Amino acid sequence: MSSTEEFAFDYALLAELTEARGVPGYEDRIREIVRRELEPVADEIRGDAMGNVVATRHGDADFEVAISAHMDEIGFMVRHVTEEGFARLDALGGWDPRVLRAQRVTIHTDAGNVPGVLGSVPPHTMDDEEREKTPEVGDVHVDLGLDGERARERVQPGDLVTMDQETKVVGDHVTGKALDDRACLFTMIEAARRLDGNESEEGGVTDGASEHDGSQPTIHFAASVQEEVGLRGAEALGVDLEPDVAIALDVTVANDVPGFSAGEHVTDLGEGVAIKLKDSSVITSPKVTDRLRQVAEERAIPHQLEVLPAGGTDTAGFQTGAGATPVGALSVPTRYLHTVTESAHHEDIAATIDLLTAALETETGEFDYSL
Repeated sequence: MSSTEEFAFDYALLAELTEARGVPGYEDRIREIVRRELEPVADEIRGDAMGNVVATRHGDADFEVAISAHMDEIGFMVRHVTEEGFARLDALGGWDPRVLRAQRVTIHTDAGNVPGVLGSVPPHTMDDEEREKTPEVGDVHVDLGLDGERARERVQPGDLVTMDQETKVVGDHVTGKALDDRACLFTMIEAARRLDGNESEEGGVTDGASEHDGSQPTIHFAASVQEEVGLRGAEALGVDLEPDVAIALDVTVANDVPGFSAGEHVTDLGEGVAIKLKDSSVITSPKVTDRLRQVAEERAIPHQLEVLPAGGTDTAGFQTGAGATPVGALSVPTRYLHTVTESAHHEDIAATIDLLTAALETETGEFDYSL
């Protein structure tokens, strides 16, 4: 197992972000951390009616850059509590139902947290038809360990449900829930710190000085909401901010595991930050992509190209929100996406921080991203 002392970033903050709870529309706990970390390195910080948070560093150039990473994680909402004391759920975001059996969860109620277990039928009692049935999220229920009367007193429809999962280091990998997208939210915070010249607690930073003598653009560090249910926060931010260029940060598929051919990997862990070319929601702007690749090559930052067959990101929310906007995206390669335990290589997270920081350090507002 790698020591976190080897990590070129503040692992403690990453773990705090991934272990915090915040499903779509209810990102309050994450919002508090984001405000705490970005307020010292921003000229102003503000929120909106949806819950998006924007920390702005004002520049002297007539040019604005938006960086976006989403705060929400996939989870559930209670839709019904049975007379027997089991909670039935409605999904918030896209789950792989195969991984949900026998997992511990927390139900967040107005009176406090209630523990529960996602039910699983023992294989001994299943017939062949039940064994072969494809599981569905709608079949999931939470065993509260209470009788019906007490369960209904403590849990109500509308209560939120999140997974109980610690963030752990396994070999060279960081594993845990909600790396999607807290790993990239963390990346954005680290880049803002480095631009400000503040040294991360765990080391591995630059001095924050820009390498050019040109004007400095205004940079908006945006923590968005409700990405997992339709890129909703980013679409609002695209209209409200109207940036001249936007770069979204998210995790991406790494199928570099047994059972997949090389062509199905999308990305590989340990090969560096992924520069997105497309996903099912967006084709990134070629000139933005070219500049990100150029900066990565000039700084010798490990990187790979991402062509994602399915899945959308905040990138699309900014592309047409207030007219045509040049967009790019950086991704952290991640195994086991939308499951209980996601996994990313610490060097890929570090490379993503490095490339984002370098791209912002060298942005003068004079690049022509139009086609």
